[in-house]
Amino acid sequence: MGLFTKDIATFDDLFLHQLQDVYYAEHQITKALPKMVHKATDAGLKQGFQTHLKETEGQIERLDRVFDLLGEKPKAVTCPAIDGIIKEANEVAGDISDKAVLDAALIASAQAVEHYEITRYGTLVTWAGQLGRPDIAKLLQETLDEEYATDDKLTAMAKAKVNPKAEAVTA
Repeated sequence: MGLFTKDIATFDDLFLHQLQDVYYAEHQITKALPKMVHKATDAGLKQGFQTHLKETEGQIERLDRVFDLLGEKPKAVTCPAIDGIIKEANEVAGDISDKAVLDAALIASAQAVEHYEITRYGTLVTWAGQLGRPDIAKLLQETLDEEYATDDKLTAMAKAKVNPKAEAVTA
């Protein structure tokens, strides 16, 4: 089911589609994070990625509960946006030989993922409220709060340590 197909006829259909989209994205992120852990050289960044992997697994469990509350079976629909963000991250990381610069690139890539998730969860929280599902909105808000917190941690890490190290690298 594509985003602009006849399969989406109602606001409920649209909500479900976006839920399936983010479900796919979270599963792709659980596949990408171990690679990022492996590539990161900064100990704090490695730990942050490992922590976020566990958090992402919890977010998938939360999405499973949302599907259950809707009376739907958890299902993913392909999300070209997250696929593109992850593909770009892999390509950029593959082109960087200096470890300090690589860590800065990994943070930037992780933040691109976080920003995508923030847009999706923000929309889903709003829509759940409009659809009269405060129970679902509350669950999705928990995930949205986690995504904002991860983005804030990445920004702090980049500013305090990782970016200054990368900036110091000269050709």
